[in-house]
Amino acid sequence: LAREDQPGDMRLVAYIVEEQKNKETKEQMGTATPPSPVVTGEGGRGDEGLLTNRGEGLTSILRAFLGERLPAYMVPSAFVILDTLPLTPNGKVDRKALPQPEPDRAGLDTPLVAPRTPMEELVAQIWAEVLHLEQIGIHDNILELGVHSLLATQVVSRIRQQLGVALPIAALFEAPTIADLAQRIEAMRDATRDDAPPLQPQPREGWLPLSFAQQRVWFFDQWLPNNPAYNLPFTYRLTGPLNVDALHESLSAILRRHEALRTTFVASNGQPAQVIRPDTDLALPLVDLRAMPDADRETAAQRLLSDEAHRPFDLARDLLIRALLLRMADDEHVLLLTIHHIIFDGWSEGVLLRELTALYAGYTAGEPHPENTRLPELPVQYADFTLWQRELLQGAVLHQQLDYWRKQLAGVPVLDLPTDYPRPATLSFEGTQQRFLLPPALSAQLRTLSRQEGVTLYMTLLATFQVLLHRYTGQHDIAVGSPIAGRTRREVEGLLGFFVNTLVLRSDLSGNPSFRALLRHVRDTALGAYAHQDVPFEQVLEAVQPERDMSFTPLFQVMFVLQNAPKTDLALPDVQAEPIDVIIQNARFDLTVMLHDTDAGMVGQIEYNTQLFTAATMQRLSTHFEELLERVVADPDQRIGWLPLLSAVEQQQILRDWNTTAGPYPAQACIHQLFEAHVSRAPDAPAVVWMEHGQAQHTLSYAELNARANQLAHALQDRGVGPEMCVGVCLDRSPALVIALLAVLKAGGAYLPLDPAYPADRLKFMLDDSRAPLLITEQRLSGTLPEHAAQVFWIDVEREAIAQQPTDSPRSSVTARNLAYVIYTSGSTGRPKGVPLEHQGAANVAQSQVDVYGISPGERVLHSAALSFDASIFEVMMALLSGATLYQAPAADLMPGPALSALLRTAAITNITLTPSALSALPADDFSALRTVIAVGEASSAELVARWATDDRTVFNGYGPTEVTIWATSARVR
Repeated sequence: LAREDQPGDMRLVAYIVEEQKNKETKEQMGTATPPSPVVTGEGGRGDEGLLTNRGEGLTSILRAFLGERLPAYMVPSAFVILDTLPLTPNGKVDRKALPQPEPDRAGLDTPLVAPRTPMEELVAQIWAEVLHLEQIGIHDNILELGVHSLLATQVVSRIRQQLGVALPIAALFEAPTIADLAQRIEAMRDATRDDAPPLQPQPREGWLPLSFAQQRVWFFDQWLPNNPAYNLPFTYRLTGPLNVDALHESLSAILRRHEALRTTFVASNGQPAQVIRPDTDLALPLVDLRAMPDADRETAAQRLLSDEAHRPFDLARDLLIRALLLRMADDEHVLLLTIHHIIFDGWSEGVLLRELTALYAGYTAGEPHPENTRLPELPVQYADFTLWQRELLQGAVLHQQLDYWRKQLAGVPVLDLPTDYPRPATLSFEGTQQRFLLPPALSAQLRTLSRQEGVTLYMTLLATFQVLLHRYTGQHDIAVGSPIAGRTRREVEGLLGFFVNTLVLRSDLSGNPSFRALLRHVRDTALGAYAHQDVPFEQVLEAVQPERDMSFTPLFQVMFVLQNAPKTDLALPDVQAEPIDVIIQNARFDLTVMLHDTDAGMVGQIEYNTQLFTAATMQRLSTHFEELLERVVADPDQRIGWLPLLSAVEQQQILRDWNTTAGPYPAQACIHQLFEAHVSRAPDAPAVVWMEHGQAQHTLSYAELNARANQLAHALQDRGVGPEMCVGVCLDRSPALVIALLAVLKAGGAYLPLDPAYPADRLKFMLDDSRAPLLITEQRLSGTLPEHAAQVFWIDVEREAIAQQPTDSPRSSVTARNLAYVIYTSGSTGRPKGVPLEHQGAANVAQSQVDVYGISPGERVLHSAALSFDASIFEVMMALLSGATLYQAPAADLMPGPALSALLRTAAITNITLTPSALSALPADDFSALRTVIAVGEASSAELVARWATDDRTVFNGYGPTEVTIWATSARVR
């Protein structure tokens, strides 16, 4: 059974029942004394002699035996031997009745050695108190007892209080046994004294300053007043005979007991001050929902709770704690406490629940003042801590701590997470939360790995999270914010208030280290931060002076939290209390990942900014985090860049499903044959339209285009054009160009597009390199042509001769495996290279474009790309091989600006392929007919794509990493 008898101390406990020593049992076992223990997974028996031995060695024998057969995380840390298992009335094991293991040093195998010196005895007492153990041996390793930074801080605080030694937290990890730690303290006792002023009640005269943590929240409230981002709602469903008066009295007693709850914050000359109200009662409004129908009651309750939780506080006028009680039924209530973060933190919740439990029990029992009898007297109040903090953080102490942070955070970069939406110039705090669960087995494995590496569970989780951020961003310098309780003095452990501080934990992940090596680095970073946790984040921020940007939070953008503050359940007499989640729709950072250990495994919650991310992205992030955790416990020596990130489902999708590209396409057909198929289906449909001066000047139907291409193809065959012959085509964008391209294919040749606007030396290189024996062009372009060896076919001079050729398709032996065209690269990385493409490949690409872009008969495709650019060829193919219409215009009308805008509107173009630069110069919302936008040639910004994508228009981003960035901008983005 997985148990958490002490907060944060989750362990696996084995319960064993001794078999009765009778004849039947011996016969079932086959022998009265088996030679070795026999332990099975369920319902198994063990050796009689072993199980009757309840001595010191039993735990060691069982653990050693199981350790040989089970993974480490499945070996129980404690063994409890019972005469019988407790049963429920129907005969099943009553798990709730299984007893808590005796505090026997948590099942450690180390022989118990008692303290030998007064120092060892004192240190052992401190550790036993913090760990809730009756005894602890001087050679027990505290790292195996589930120690984390919060417990370590409590130990350091007690050592400071009792011995006056300022022991760094790192010393507990470097000397993890009582014997080693006592020796370390003895060595430091004379050299290192605690020079901090005593934390004690102080006079309240004049201006009462805020704590540094409160000051940050106060400034935020001045910047964004009436914002519920710092509201903390705590909601409980109370089932049973609730004594409302006793609940009210208990809450009011807590309010009177803790000055922090009665504090407001006023400004004088721009400086805030605390004002502590006199003793007062806490109002407890009661809303009775019993008269509502059952179907409506829960909905109404959720609405009331949400509205109340989101209602802002006025820090200067309001009591900063509110209560609301809903009566759902005679024996069912819902209690909501809404508290502003400026007077409360996560640790305070446990304190409040313990006090509420004790006081309610006292008031229901008729005690007049249970706060005096059931609760210890508070040594100080929060305002005393505030004054002490101001006295402590000055002079050499402050300078030493600030110097550490200046060095640690110098030049810290912004974490540039890929977002789903464009990052706004001024980041708001709109957000929500999403939960996830890590399985119990994984949680146990993580604890085992942490113990083996001499680190806390938090350090292992943080290191893995930083690997995830590194893999998401490609950055090696990763800074993450993390809260720390800030209660470094024992005097404040029982106070309600805002003590939490924020640490910035920065890791260098360069060089692709192993996870084990990174874990050591994260350990050192965390311990260094703990040693300098007294300086408030606000002063660190002021000292480091990072570059400010309203779209990012300074120093860090992502928070990571492991909830290990001591918590308690609300246990009211005769009333069952169950916590309820009320989600505050805010996020103070880009995202915050919070984890909490429970019986069911580690429960995670991601709080994220909805201006930046979608729920689907956060779901993927939590899946990737779990996958990384699984991998690091399986192989901590693996390098972090090689740790698998994708889940099995994603691997199947990316490596197999998305790469299952086989599909039906006309593998044996040539491009011109596919065009001819559309001619036969719709001969009168418009194939090519020439636009000029805003009007359609010339239109060729599919039948007319086919006939004229056939005539030119016959003429080309007369010139010897056939399969594998390269034919240069140097024509401006026009219907004649489309006719020439089709004609070369119909004649059996392969065309080489030559842009007349290209420099003469570039055209010469292409003609010479391709050895094209024939060049199709017009006489008006003769001045642009270089010297070359090709025979020239002047289509304008040969117009009448071409018109005498047959209009039927010429015979040709060309096949799908013959060349269709040759296109040259830009030569930006060296000499241009000619790339030949067969009919089969060109047809496959064209068909995939038609399918992906959804081109169909009736669509209007703009022919905008330059002739020698591959996009030009694809524009022609996807139009004519789908039955759509190809629209052409002079180059001047295709320049981004008013002329192109007018063309798109007048011709009602439905499909365009343009560069992002061209798109940015056009009004995206001005083209009602436009259905498909293909951005190519350069990187697209997320803002540009978001501007063009609408519910009726799909944007295809065809360049590089931006695709990931803008993936979820719209359902109409690919």
